[in-house]
Amino acid sequence: MFVDRIKIHAKAGDGGDGCVSFRREKFVPKGGPDGGDGGKGGDIVLLTDTQTDNLVDFFYRPLLRAKSGQNGMGKDMYGKAAFDAIFKVPVGTVAYRYSPSLNNAASDEGRALETPIEPPVVKHEMLVDLSEPGQSFILCRGGAGGKGNTHFKSSRNRVPRQFTEGELGEEGDFLLELRTIADAGLVGYPNAGKSTLLSKVSAAHPKVAPYPFTTLNPIVGVIEFEDYKRLTVADIPGLIEGAHRNVGLGHDFLRHIVRCKLLVLVLDIAGSEGRNPIQDLQTLRQELDLYDPTLSRRPWMIVANKMDLPGASLNLRALEQRFPERKIVPMSAEKNEGIEALKELLREFLLQENKAIAHKV
Repeated sequence: MFVDRIKIHAKAGDGGDGCVSFRREKFVPKGGPDGGDGGKGGDIVLLTDTQTDNLVDFFYRPLLRAKSGQNGMGKDMYGKAAFDAIFKVPVGTVAYRYSPSLNNAASDEGRALETPIEPPVVKHEMLVDLSEPGQSFILCRGGAGGKGNTHFKSSRNRVPRQFTEGELGEEGDFLLELRTIADAGLVGYPNAGKSTLLSKVSAAHPKVAPYPFTTLNPIVGVIEFEDYKRLTVADIPGLIEGAHRNVGLGHDFLRHIVRCKLLVLVLDIAGSEGRNPIQDLQTLRQELDLYDPTLSRRPWMIVANKMDLPGASLNLRALEQRFPERKIVPMSAEKNEGIEALKELLREFLLQENKAIAHKV
Protein backbone atom coordinates (compact mmCIF):
# COMPACT_ATOMS: atom_id res chain seq x y z
CA MET A 1 0.00 0.00 0.00
CA PHE A 2 1.25 3.48 -0.88
CA VAL A 3 -0.08 6.35 1.28
CA ASP A 4 1.10 9.89 0.51
CA ARG A 5 -1.61 11.90 2.31
CA ILE A 6 -3.26 11.18 5.63
CA LYS A 7 -4.92 12.81 8.61
CA ILE A 8 -3.59 12.12 12.11
CA HIS A 9 -4.37 13.14 15.68
CA ALA A 10 -1.45 13.94 17.98
CA LYS A 11 -1.44 14.39 21.77
CA ALA A 12 1.71 15.33 23.66
CA GLY A 13 2.24 14.20 27.25
CA ASP A 14 0.89 16.18 30.19
CA GLY A 15 3.23 17.58 32.80
CA GLY A 16 3.33 15.93 36.22
CA ASP A 17 1.74 17.66 39.23
CA GLY A 18 3.82 19.32 41.90
CA CYS A 19 3.94 17.72 45.35
CA VAL A 20 2.92 18.98 48.80
CA SER A 21 5.26 17.41 51.34
CA PHE A 22 7.05 18.31 54.58
CA ARG A 23 10.33 16.98 55.85
CA ARG A 24 9.78 14.44 58.63
CA GLU A 25 12.92 13.05 60.23
CA LYS A 26 14.05 12.12 63.71
CA PHE A 27 15.34 15.10 65.66
CA VAL A 28 14.04 17.46 62.92
CA PRO A 29 10.56 18.40 64.19
CA LYS A 30 10.12 21.35 61.86
CA GLY A 31 11.86 20.33 58.66
CA GLY A 32 9.86 22.59 56.36
CA PRO A 33 8.40 21.96 52.90
CA ASP A 34 10.19 19.52 50.57
CA GLY A 35 7.67 18.81 47.78
CA GLY A 36 9.32 18.35 44.37
CA ASP A 37 8.21 19.54 40.94
CA GLY A 38 6.44 17.39 38.38
CA GLY A 39 8.22 16.13 35.29
CA LYS A 40 7.74 17.50 31.78
CA GLY A 41 5.49 15.62 29.35
CA GLY A 42 6.93 14.08 26.20
CA ASP A 43 6.88 15.90 22.85
CA ILE A 44 5.51 14.52 19.57
CA VAL A 45 8.45 14.74 17.14
CA LEU A 46 8.53 14.10 13.38
CA LEU A 47 11.91 12.93 12.07
CA THR A 48 12.76 12.43 8.41
CA ASP A 49 14.21 9.04 7.54
CA THR A 50 15.75 8.11 4.19
CA GLN A 51 14.67 4.49 4.70
CA THR A 52 10.98 5.47 4.72
CA ASP A 53 9.28 6.15 1.39
CA ASN A 54 5.61 6.74 2.29
CA LEU A 55 3.18 7.42 5.14
CA VAL A 56 1.68 3.94 5.41
CA ASP A 57 2.72 3.57 9.08
CA PHE A 58 0.28 6.34 10.02
CA PHE A 59 -2.53 4.51 8.22
CA TYR A 60 -2.32 1.81 10.89
CA ARG A 61 -1.38 4.18 13.71
CA PRO A 62 -3.24 7.49 13.24
CA LEU A 63 -3.25 8.43 16.95
CA LEU A 64 0.15 9.70 18.06
CA ARG A 65 0.62 9.94 21.82
CA ALA A 66 3.49 10.69 24.15
CA LYS A 67 3.69 9.71 27.82
CA SER A 68 3.05 12.16 30.64
CA GLY A 69 5.65 13.27 33.17
CA GLN A 70 5.68 11.81 36.66
CA ASN A 71 4.32 13.71 39.64
CA GLY A 72 6.72 15.32 42.09
CA MET A 73 7.56 13.55 45.35
CA GLY A 74 8.71 14.34 48.86
CA LYS A 75 12.32 14.91 49.90
CA ASP A 76 12.69 17.41 47.04
CA MET A 77 12.47 14.64 44.46
CA TYR A 78 11.38 15.88 41.06
CA GLY A 79 9.16 13.74 38.87
CA LYS A 80 10.80 12.03 35.89
CA ALA A 81 10.34 13.77 32.56
CA ALA A 82 8.79 11.62 29.84
CA PHE A 83 10.73 10.64 26.73
CA ASP A 84 9.78 12.30 23.46
CA ALA A 85 7.71 10.18 21.07
CA ILE A 86 9.62 10.20 17.75
CA PHE A 87 7.82 9.20 14.54
CA LYS A 88 9.74 8.70 11.31
CA VAL A 89 8.45 10.25 8.09
CA PRO A 90 9.90 10.19 4.55
CA VAL A 91 12.00 13.08 3.28
CA GLY A 92 9.66 15.52 1.53
CA THR A 93 6.82 15.36 4.06
CA VAL A 94 4.80 18.52 4.64
CA ALA A 95 2.78 18.91 7.84
CA TYR A 96 -0.36 21.05 7.99
CA ARG A 97 -2.68 22.01 10.81
CA TYR A 98 -5.93 20.32 9.82
CA SER A 99 -9.03 22.48 9.51
CA PRO A 100 -12.21 20.34 9.29
CA SER A 101 -14.37 23.25 8.10
CA LEU A 102 -12.07 23.67 5.08
CA ASN A 103 -11.94 20.03 4.09
CA ASN A 104 -15.33 18.40 3.81
CA ALA A 105 -13.93 15.78 1.46
CA ALA A 106 -11.61 14.26 4.04
CA SER A 107 -12.15 10.71 5.16
CA ASP A 108 -12.55 9.47 8.70
CA GLU A 109 -9.66 9.82 11.13
CA GLY A 110 -6.83 7.48 10.36
CA ARG A 111 -7.99 6.69 6.83
CA ALA A 112 -6.01 7.75 3.78
CA LEU A 113 -7.70 10.63 1.98
CA GLU A 114 -9.12 8.85 -1.04
CA THR A 115 -11.39 11.67 -2.26
CA PRO A 116 -9.29 14.28 -4.10
CA ILE A 117 -9.58 17.82 -2.79
CA GLU A 118 -8.06 21.23 -3.46
CA PRO A 119 -4.34 21.62 -2.69
CA PRO A 120 -3.94 21.91 1.12
CA VAL A 121 -1.37 24.67 0.77
CA VAL A 122 -4.28 27.00 -0.01
CA LYS A 123 -6.63 25.91 2.75
CA HIS A 124 -4.68 24.44 5.63
CA GLU A 125 -1.99 26.17 7.68
CA MET A 126 1.40 24.77 6.74
CA LEU A 127 3.57 24.08 9.76
CA VAL A 128 6.78 22.69 8.31
CA ASP A 129 8.34 21.35 5.12
CA LEU A 130 10.64 18.45 6.02
CA SER A 131 12.82 18.37 2.93
CA GLU A 132 16.20 17.40 4.42
CA PRO A 133 17.41 14.02 5.74
CA GLY A 134 17.57 13.92 9.53
CA GLN A 135 15.38 17.01 9.90
CA SER A 136 13.10 17.05 12.93
CA PHE A 137 10.09 19.08 13.98
CA ILE A 138 8.14 19.20 17.24
CA LEU A 139 4.54 18.71 16.19
CA CYS A 140 3.10 18.97 19.72
CA ARG A 141 4.97 20.14 22.81
CA GLY A 142 4.63 18.35 26.10
CA GLY A 143 3.22 20.19 29.12
CA ALA A 144 5.52 21.67 31.74
CA GLY A 145 5.61 20.07 35.18
CA GLY A 146 3.82 21.66 38.11
CA LYS A 147 5.61 23.29 41.02
CA GLY A 148 5.93 21.69 44.45
CA ASN A 149 5.24 23.49 47.70
CA THR A 150 8.92 24.38 48.18
CA HIS A 151 8.39 27.23 45.69
CA PHE A 152 5.75 28.85 47.91
CA LYS A 153 7.62 29.05 51.24
CA SER A 154 8.32 32.48 52.67
CA SER A 155 8.75 34.23 55.99
CA ARG A 156 4.99 34.64 56.14
CA ASN A 157 4.07 31.27 54.67
CA ARG A 158 6.21 28.74 56.53
CA VAL A 159 3.83 25.83 56.04
CA PRO A 160 2.84 26.20 52.39
CA ARG A 161 0.25 23.81 51.10
CA GLN A 162 0.06 25.33 47.65
CA PHE A 163 1.20 23.53 44.52
CA THR A 164 0.47 23.74 40.81
CA GLU A 165 -0.78 21.07 38.49
CA GLY A 166 1.15 20.08 35.42
CA GLU A 167 0.26 21.77 32.15
CA LEU A 168 -1.65 19.85 29.52
CA GLY A 169 0.30 18.74 26.47
CA GLU A 170 -0.58 20.22 23.10
CA GLU A 171 -3.16 18.33 21.06
CA GLY A 172 -4.64 18.65 17.60
CA ASP A 173 -5.47 17.23 14.19
CA PHE A 174 -2.86 17.41 11.47
CA LEU A 175 -2.50 16.56 7.81
CA LEU A 176 0.67 14.90 6.54
CA GLU A 177 1.41 15.08 2.84
CA LEU A 178 4.31 13.53 0.96
CA ARG A 179 5.86 15.30 -2.02
CA THR A 180 8.39 13.14 -3.79
CA ILE A 181 11.91 14.58 -3.99
CA ALA A 182 13.82 13.86 -7.22
CA ASP A 183 16.22 15.67 -9.54
CA ALA A 184 14.09 14.99 -12.61
CA GLY A 185 10.44 14.10 -13.05
CA LEU A 186 8.95 12.19 -15.98
CA VAL A 187 5.70 13.92 -16.89
CA GLY A 188 3.29 12.89 -19.62
CA TYR A 189 -0.06 11.49 -20.63
CA PRO A 190 -1.04 7.96 -19.55
CA ASN A 191 0.58 5.21 -21.62
CA ALA A 192 3.25 7.56 -23.02
CA GLY A 193 6.02 5.17 -21.97
CA LYS A 194 7.25 6.82 -18.77
CA SER A 195 7.48 3.59 -16.76
CA THR A 196 9.31 1.80 -19.57
CA LEU A 197 11.72 4.71 -19.84
CA LEU A 198 12.41 4.70 -16.09
CA SER A 199 13.13 0.96 -16.15
CA LYS A 200 15.66 1.49 -18.97
CA VAL A 201 17.62 4.41 -17.49
CA SER A 202 17.70 3.17 -13.88
CA ALA A 203 17.49 0.03 -11.80
CA ALA A 204 13.86 0.70 -10.87
CA HIS A 205 11.24 -1.87 -11.82
CA PRO A 206 7.91 -0.05 -12.21
CA LYS A 207 4.85 -1.90 -13.46
CA VAL A 208 4.62 -1.77 -17.25
CA ALA A 209 1.42 -2.65 -19.10
CA PRO A 210 -0.31 -1.59 -22.36
CA TYR A 211 -3.12 0.35 -20.71
CA PRO A 212 -3.45 3.83 -19.16
CA PHE A 213 -2.84 4.61 -15.47
CA THR A 214 -0.61 1.59 -14.93
CA THR A 215 1.40 3.66 -12.44
CA LEU A 216 -0.74 4.70 -9.47
CA ASN A 217 1.98 6.20 -7.29
CA PRO A 218 5.33 7.91 -7.94
CA ILE A 219 8.34 5.63 -8.34
CA VAL A 220 11.86 6.96 -7.94
CA GLY A 221 14.81 5.45 -9.79
CA VAL A 222 18.53 6.22 -9.46
CA ILE A 223 20.83 6.72 -12.46
CA GLU A 224 24.48 5.83 -11.79
CA PHE A 225 27.11 7.54 -13.98
CA GLU A 226 30.68 6.41 -14.63
CA ASP A 227 32.14 9.30 -12.61
CA TYR A 228 30.20 8.03 -9.53
CA LYS A 229 27.65 10.80 -9.71
CA ARG A 230 24.00 9.94 -9.13
CA LEU A 231 20.75 11.44 -10.32
CA THR A 232 17.25 10.53 -9.13
CA VAL A 233 14.36 10.32 -11.58
CA ALA A 234 10.70 10.09 -10.55
CA ASP A 235 8.02 8.45 -12.67
CA ILE A 236 4.99 10.68 -12.06
CA PRO A 237 1.66 8.94 -12.80
CA GLY A 238 -0.06 10.09 -16.01
CA LEU A 239 -1.72 13.48 -16.25
CA ILE A 240 -4.77 14.30 -18.33
CA GLU A 241 -6.47 17.51 -19.38
CA GLY A 242 -8.13 19.20 -16.41
CA ALA A 243 -5.69 17.73 -13.89
CA HIS A 244 -5.33 21.14 -12.20
CA ARG A 245 -9.07 20.93 -11.44
CA ASN A 246 -8.47 17.46 -9.99
CA VAL A 247 -9.84 15.64 -13.03
CA GLY A 248 -8.72 12.02 -12.84
CA LEU A 249 -6.25 11.93 -9.98
CA GLY A 250 -4.81 15.35 -10.78
CA HIS A 251 -3.81 16.75 -7.41
CA ASP A 252 -2.62 13.37 -6.16
CA PHE A 253 -0.10 13.35 -9.01
CA LEU A 254 0.70 17.03 -9.48
CA ARG A 255 1.97 17.65 -5.97
CA HIS A 256 4.83 15.21 -6.55
CA ILE A 257 6.12 17.33 -9.46
CA VAL A 258 6.61 20.46 -7.37
CA ARG A 259 9.97 19.36 -5.95
CA CYS A 260 11.55 18.16 -9.22
CA LYS A 261 14.38 20.38 -10.45
CA LEU A 262 13.97 19.30 -14.09
CA LEU A 263 10.78 18.33 -15.89
CA VAL A 264 11.11 15.71 -18.62
CA LEU A 265 7.96 15.83 -20.74
CA VAL A 266 7.49 12.40 -22.31
CA LEU A 267 5.40 12.42 -25.50
CA ASP A 268 3.89 9.63 -27.54
CA ILE A 269 5.41 11.10 -30.69
CA ALA A 270 3.69 8.53 -32.92
CA GLY A 271 0.23 9.49 -31.61
CA SER A 272 -0.57 5.82 -31.04
CA GLU A 273 -3.37 6.75 -28.63
CA GLY A 274 -5.10 8.92 -31.24
CA ARG A 275 -3.81 12.23 -29.86
CA ASN A 276 -1.63 14.92 -31.40
CA PRO A 277 1.78 15.01 -29.61
CA ILE A 278 2.16 18.78 -30.03
CA GLN A 279 -1.28 19.31 -28.51
CA ASP A 280 -0.33 16.92 -25.70
CA LEU A 281 2.76 19.01 -24.95
CA GLN A 282 0.80 22.25 -24.88
CA THR A 283 -1.84 20.72 -22.63
CA LEU A 284 0.76 19.37 -20.20
CA ARG A 285 2.49 22.74 -19.99
CA GLN A 286 -0.84 24.45 -19.39
CA GLU A 287 -1.89 22.03 -16.65
CA LEU A 288 1.43 22.49 -14.85
CA ASP A 289 1.15 26.28 -15.02
CA LEU A 290 -2.46 26.31 -13.80
CA TYR A 291 -1.58 24.09 -10.84
CA ASP A 292 1.56 26.01 -9.85
CA PRO A 293 2.83 28.97 -11.92
CA THR A 294 6.40 28.30 -10.78
CA LEU A 295 6.39 24.99 -12.68
CA SER A 296 6.19 26.78 -16.03
CA ARG A 297 9.50 28.49 -15.20
CA ARG A 298 11.21 25.24 -14.23
CA PRO A 299 13.86 23.82 -16.63
CA TRP A 300 12.27 21.31 -18.98
CA MET A 301 13.09 19.13 -21.95
CA ILE A 302 11.17 16.88 -24.34
CA VAL A 303 11.46 13.14 -24.87
CA ALA A 304 9.88 12.03 -28.14
CA ASN A 305 9.14 8.41 -27.32
CA LYS A 306 7.87 5.56 -29.52
CA MET A 307 9.99 6.55 -32.53
CA ASP A 308 9.74 2.95 -33.76
CA LEU A 309 6.04 3.35 -34.63
CA PRO A 310 4.64 4.63 -37.95
CA GLY A 311 4.15 8.38 -38.25
CA ALA A 312 6.70 9.21 -35.54
CA SER A 313 9.28 10.81 -37.86
CA LEU A 314 6.73 13.16 -39.41
CA ASN A 315 5.46 14.27 -36.00
CA LEU A 316 9.03 14.72 -34.77
CA ARG A 317 9.83 17.16 -37.58
CA ALA A 318 6.70 19.14 -36.77
CA LEU A 319 7.68 19.20 -33.10
CA GLU A 320 11.20 20.43 -33.89
CA GLN A 321 9.79 23.22 -36.05
CA ARG A 322 7.37 24.22 -33.30
CA PHE A 323 10.07 24.22 -30.56
CA PRO A 324 13.39 24.89 -32.34
CA GLU A 325 15.25 26.03 -29.19
CA ARG A 326 14.09 23.23 -26.92
CA LYS A 327 16.10 20.07 -26.28
CA ILE A 328 14.28 17.13 -27.89
CA VAL A 329 15.47 13.54 -27.47
CA PRO A 330 14.01 11.14 -30.06
CA MET A 331 13.95 7.63 -28.66
CA SER A 332 12.22 4.31 -28.37
CA ALA A 333 12.37 3.16 -24.77
CA GLU A 334 11.04 -0.27 -25.64
CA LYS A 335 13.78 -0.79 -28.26
CA ASN A 336 16.54 0.77 -26.07
CA GLU A 337 17.10 3.51 -28.67
CA GLY A 338 18.12 6.97 -27.46
CA ILE A 339 18.69 5.90 -23.84
CA GLU A 340 22.34 6.97 -23.71
CA ALA A 341 21.57 10.36 -25.30
CA LEU A 342 18.96 11.05 -22.62
CA LYS A 343 21.31 9.99 -19.82
CA GLU A 344 24.01 12.30 -21.17
CA LEU A 345 21.62 15.26 -21.18
CA LEU A 346 20.57 14.44 -17.63
CA ARG A 347 24.22 14.25 -16.61
CA GLU A 348 24.88 17.69 -18.13
CA PHE A 349 21.95 19.10 -16.18
CA LEU A 350 23.30 17.56 -12.97
CA LEU A 351 26.74 19.13 -13.54
CA GLN A 352 25.21 22.54 -14.22
CA GLU A 353 23.06 22.24 -11.12
CA ASN A 354 26.06 21.37 -8.94
CA LYS A 355 28.02 24.32 -10.35
CA ALA A 356 25.13 26.66 -9.61
CA ILE A 357 24.94 25.40 -6.01
CA ALA A 358 28.72 25.74 -5.57
CA HIS A 359 28.58 29.30 -6.95
CA LYS A 360 25.89 30.27 -4.44
CA VAL A 361 27.92 28.84 -1.57
